[in-house]
Parts: sequence; structure tokens; C-alpha cells
Amino acid sequence: MTPELDAEDAKLVTLARASRARTGARQGAAVRDLDGRTYAAATVALDALAVDALDLAVAMAVSSGAKGLEAGAVVAEAEQLETVSLEALTELAGADRPVYTAGPDGTVTSVRHS
Repeated sequence: MTPELDAEDAKLVTLARASRARTGARQGAAVRDLDGRTYAAATVALDALAVDALDLAVAMAVSSGAKGLEAGAVVAEAEQLETVSLEALTELAGADRPVYTAGPDGTVTSVRHS
């Protein structure tokens, strides 16, 4: 059963999907801070630097002054969604924040909580 998303959470999935598609990365992610600002990122895979998309989106929020997060989304192939870490998001957002996981077509497959 696909979870129903409100407009703001659906926007996170759309931003994550667009970030992934634009760069051809393994993952795309987006987070929303407590002020409603969104931050989108894609996986970085360089020889000298490797960062998962969700961790990078959280880092972008922190570097922009976010004091907390309301929600997040990650878009990737199914096998890559299983390994997504919520540690950075949990540290900034606290417990029980929704993180929507979706396939490349934007279909939400699950809702995890920080």
C-alpha cells in the first residue's frame, strides 16, 4: 500500500527524484527544515569524497542554519534504499520524523522514522 502524502511531503519526493535524475546519481534526497525551507542533494561519488544523498541534504540544511528538520525523502533503486542511514537526520531532527523512500519513478515504497 502506497502511503498518502500531503503536498509538502510530495514536494520532498519530487525534489529528491529531480536531484537524482539531473546528476545520474545512485540516490537523490531532500529534507525540509522547521521553517519550511527545503534542501535537495544527490549522492557524491568521487575518489576523494563519498557522501550519501540524505547525509548531504542534512549537511546543506545545517550549513544554512537549520535548527531542526520536519521530514526527508530518498529516491533510489530498491536495493540502495535498504542501506540508507538516518543517523545524521536523526541527530538534527530528533526522533520520529518521517523519511519517505521511493523508487526512481517517485512511487513511495515506505516511510521510515528517524
